[in-house]
Amino acid sequence: MKTIAILATAATLASAHEYHHHEGWLKTPEGLEHIGNSHGEIDVDSAGNFYVSVVGGEKSGIQVYSPEGKYLRNLPNARNNHHGFTIVQEDGKDVIYAACLGDSQTAVLKLDLEGKVLLEIPLSAIPKEVGEKFALTHADAAPNGDIWVIDGYRSDRIFIFDKDGKYKSVVGGKKEPYLFSTAHKFGFDHRYDPVRVLVCDRSKDRLVHLDLDGKMIGEFAKGVARPCNVDFHGDQVCVAQLASGVSIFDKEGKLVKRLGASDNPKEFNTNNVAPQKWRSGITTSPHGATFDQDGNVVTTEWNKWGRILRWDVKED
Repeated sequence: MKTIAILATAATLASAHEYHHHEGWLKTPEGLEHIGNSHGEIDVDSAGNFYVSVVGGEKSGIQVYSPEGKYLRNLPNARNNHHGFTIVQEDGKDVIYAACLGDSQTAVLKLDLEGKVLLEIPLSAIPKEVGEKFALTHADAAPNGDIWVIDGYRSDRIFIFDKDGKYKSVVGGKKEPYLFSTAHKFGFDHRYDPVRVLVCDRSKDRLVHLDLDGKMIGEFAKGVARPCNVDFHGDQVCVAQLASGVSIFDKEGKLVKRLGASDNPKEFNTNNVAPQKWRSGITTSPHGATFDQDGNVVTTEWNKWGRILRWDVKED
């Protein structure tokens, strides 16, 4: 969530924090042992509530949890295919930009926090000469109001629309200079002036910076096993990794912390680790992660049953 990146001061995270796993933080919806099939995203609003996309089960869609981990509701009009979404502030109000993966009609939904549809960008808004088949994995709004959505499971391109949903341009892709392979999700990196775009190039195990015109700046970090998404707090960025664990990097791309990394390769890069095999504080396949306003880290996993883990900053 970009507001956290703007509001948090560098002094808050001048050095690496210590964290502890918050066991039992999440309270699932009443009557459900688990949240449901998760292959999506997690983000936090300005009130500290968490929004989690769930693709299957009785409460599929976007589930909303309090800062204390209590299930509050499902977001009306949210779909069960929001593989990647972002909460941003516009005119002092939180709104959601959500990509629609595998949807036959819709590319992006813009929703308010009551579930009202503020904008729907149809797939037909993308000119046919650009393409007709897409697998859209993440959406976000640029500082100028443009809407970016990435085709992370097909062409590795980013489609850019204006604030009203009119198609403008396309950047990225599998060819030079990008050479993307599963450009999974991205985030607007407000740690720099001007703002950059940080892309998770998952199959290449790297994080890549673009400028706001979509031009290649260079690699931010290499050797990041299967990065899925990014979120920012002060000068740091957390990265959910499908190959297990959440990594935290500083502004120079230096690894400062690893949370919940597994020592069992059979239990990551898969959504089939059953609950009886879960280990406290140890991840399997993190797919989305977010900082809250206090710098605590919460991740949602790619998992058939649905799993969320949280690490809190240790107080000095």
